[in-house]
Amino acid sequence: MAKRQEQAAPDAVMTRIGQVVMLHHAGDREEARDRFLGLWAEIGEDGDPLHRCTLAHYMADTQDDPADELAWDLRALSAAEELTDERLADHEGALAAHALYPSLQLNLAADYVKLGRREDARAHLRLARAAVGALGDDGYGEGIRAAIGRLERRLAAEEAEEPPSGRPGPVPRDGPGDGTPGPPRQRS
Repeated sequence: MAKRQEQAAPDAVMTRIGQVVMLHHAGDREEARDRFLGLWAEIGEDGDPLHRCTLAHYMADTQDDPADELAWDLRALSAAEELTDERLADHEGALAAHALYPSLQLNLAADYVKLGRREDARAHLRLARAAVGALGDDGYGEGIRAAIGRLERRLAAEEAEEPPSGRPGPVPRDGPGDGTPGPPRQRS
């Protein structure tokens, strides 16, 4: 019984992270970023992987620069790789460790899209898609699956618009017909 009570005890750091998340969702991005940085300094690079993963995951959303967002999402993934289901069981309502991966990989894919690195984005989308089996059939799981599908469709649509070489195609001309630029032809 004592072990069960110990597991149900609130995690003060997770509570503080949750409070900063609410601040961010209320629209105070800069203050949230500052508070996350303060918490990160307390937790440290070698702190509890659950705390690091959660904080880095949400800290990424407060970044203005896509490269900084990527760096925080990579920190979240790195910390997730250290997580165990036993550690997550200590935090009431937490997902199993492997259930974090679809979201983490999706975030990395979105970061790479913002940075114009489509191949990296596709690679992380494949990893996200491969990990969706760990998600439940609940609102969270459906939301992640839907977001993966949206990003896959977006990348496919962008790819369909590009010439095969990846370089811009020839500029269409509406000139006199000999390939030289000129005024538009009169249409009859």
